Amino acid sequence: MTDIAVCGLIILLFDVFLSLAFWIGLVQLKCPSCGGLAAVWAFGTVKWIALYVFTSILTDGKSPVVLRRIVALLCFLSPVFESGRVLMAPPSVPFIGLCPDLGVLFLGTVCSLLACVVWEKGLWDDGKSKKTELNSRQLLLRVLQYFKPDYLYLIAAFTSLILAVYCDTYIPLYQGKVIDMLRESTLQSSFYYTIGQLVLFSLGSALFSGSRGGMFKCALARLNKRLQHLLFNTLLKQEVHFFVANKPGRLSSRLHSDVDRMGRTVALNANALVRSSVKFCLMLYVMMELSWELAVLTCIEMPLLAVLQKKYSDYSRELKEQIQECHAQNRDLASQIISKIHTVRSFRAEKEELRRYNTAVGQLSAVNTRSRNYGSLYSLIRRMLSLGIKVLMLVEARTLISSGRLSIGGLVTFLLYQKPMLYNLREIMYSLGETASTVGVIDKVFSYLDRQPKCKKAGELAPENLEGGIVFKDVTFTYPSDSQGEPSLKSVSLKLQPGKMTALVGPSGSGKTSCVSLLKRLYEPQEGEILLDGKPLHHYEHKYFHQKVALVSQNPELFSGSLRYNIEYGLKDCSIEKVKEAAEKANADTFISELEDGYDTDVRERGSRLAGGERQTIAIVRALVRDPQVIILDEATSKLDVNMQHAVLQEVLSCGRTVLIVAHQLKTVEKADHIIFMENGEVVEEGTHEELMARRGRYHRLKEELFTQTE
Repeated sequence: MTDIAVCGLIILLFDVFLSLAFWIGLVQLKCPSCGGLAAVWAFGTVKWIALYVFTSILTDGKSPVVLRRIVALLCFLSPVFESGRVLMAPPSVPFIGLCPDLGVLFLGTVCSLLACVVWEKGLWDDGKSKKTELNSRQLLLRVLQYFKPDYLYLIAAFTSLILAVYCDTYIPLYQGKVIDMLRESTLQSSFYYTIGQLVLFSLGSALFSGSRGGMFKCALARLNKRLQHLLFNTLLKQEVHFFVANKPGRLSSRLHSDVDRMGRTVALNANALVRSSVKFCLMLYVMMELSWELAVLTCIEMPLLAVLQKKYSDYSRELKEQIQECHAQNRDLASQIISKIHTVRSFRAEKEELRRYNTAVGQLSAVNTRSRNYGSLYSLIRRMLSLGIKVLMLVEARTLISSGRLSIGGLVTFLLYQKPMLYNLREIMYSLGETASTVGVIDKVFSYLDRQPKCKKAGELAPENLEGGIVFKDVTFTYPSDSQGEPSLKSVSLKLQPGKMTALVGPSGSGKTSCVSLLKRLYEPQEGEILLDGKPLHHYEHKYFHQKVALVSQNPELFSGSLRYNIEYGLKDCSIEKVKEAAEKANADTFISELEDGYDTDVRERGSRLAGGERQTIAIVRALVRDPQVIILDEATSKLDVNMQHAVLQEVLSCGRTVLIVAHQLKTVEKADHIIFMENGEVVEEGTHEELMARRGRYHRLKEELFTQTE
């Protein structure tokens, strides 16, 4: 089959030949109106049959749809235009026939080609994006549902919007009337009446526009607050691995930037879309009343602007998504570097981190540059197009004024309408494009809102008396982030006796930390189960479980704020007396009382004001103030002196608590009632220190490597 572009060019040449022959016939007959309007339609039909047959022969009977559409345009555009001209003309004016100008004849061919290009390249949808548009529509409708609590604000906002548009639309009309009245030698009473109407509409426009803006902003602020609360609440419910897979900087960007952009885009674009659409229709009606010829010329610019805006919006949407992603990556990178500044400084990696950050900023700058360049090119083409249409309009306006069909005031009114109307059209297209470009952001926010935690839902079990017996039954666990899928625990079975201290020991990578993470329900095992007093952990109420099972880690996390705030963290109605009592039990009241503000001392970010041992002590106090039945000490006393360690262990073992301790100090492990030795994710040996040493197995052989001997 011949190439479509070549076929289209041949068809255009054949159409020009037929049209030229028809024009020569009219000139020879000297009767351009021969047959009237019916003859124009008859010639269009005959030409369509001829071009259709010619196209079928040219394409071997397999003419593409695009060629059939351009044939129909070439043949029927002129009859449709002449029919419209007859309908628009007064009944007393007869049909005067086709314009004898040869240029007008070729103009019909050019307009047909332009209309076909606009449709095929700019507005026609081949059906591939229907599913995407459906999803986008569903997302936007879902966003609108979140505005339901603010319906009173929205009703007031849209009412003010319509009133403001109505007033704003008729201001230029009365300005034109005033200009026509100024030409009269004497001012009539109607002049002052018109001035009064102009002032009234101007005041109404200002008043209702201000009310509309305030109401929309109020509704937007309420929406952002509501969405941020819902999203943050959803994020807090996710499993720990979710926060490992999604960096903090990226989640923070979604929570603040994306939620704000989502609400702002939908609310403000809906405002702009409704305002511009209503204003556009009103202005077009008034302009058609003033001069339909100038209105048609103005409307020629619309499809061209529509195509231009659509192409710009499509590419701009891609660039905005890239910019948003670069911003999230840059925030995450900067947050990571700053939070790990001690490691960066220790390894003298400042230059490398600076290089990485400069590279990331360079990528963002490159995308911003492309966006600016594309915007500048779009602005240039749009302005040149508007200039060309404006020149044609001025030429036509001169003819209309000379014939008395348009007054000077009417022309001024029309010109006052033209720019705002085109601006409204651009705003409509921009709002649609901007809304479409935000669909990706909306989809990401909703994907977080809809995400269900990949962990078992907590139950409602909260018994008054808890013994604290722990049982691991054939537990197998693999970290979700482990791409190789190597299990960290392999069918592990062990018991923690109520009121006893159990030590978990083994070389690095043996599975001790995995046991601790599973016991605190930070992860869920893939196989087997963990029982607390004979019940699976997920049967217990969430807050009750984490109050009764407390963890003190080697490097506890403290928040910026007072000591008391960190100790009471997560508790309600915790008195200062209870805090002081817990501090005395952990021998922490001595160093706390030496601080300048005591329990109100600000520990700064991550507790940087305190030493490592002091942070561990505060973490122990934070655990004791909850009065737990099960305490997990994961190297929790490694930075304390011997006397402090002894005092802490004594207090922890009191009240019949179940204690699981992970330590690398022999004197601490020797005090345990039961020792579990793990290696390669399996329980290898169990017993007391004396029993394991007498057995002379793996525990005995690796004792020197496992423990740090302290005097």
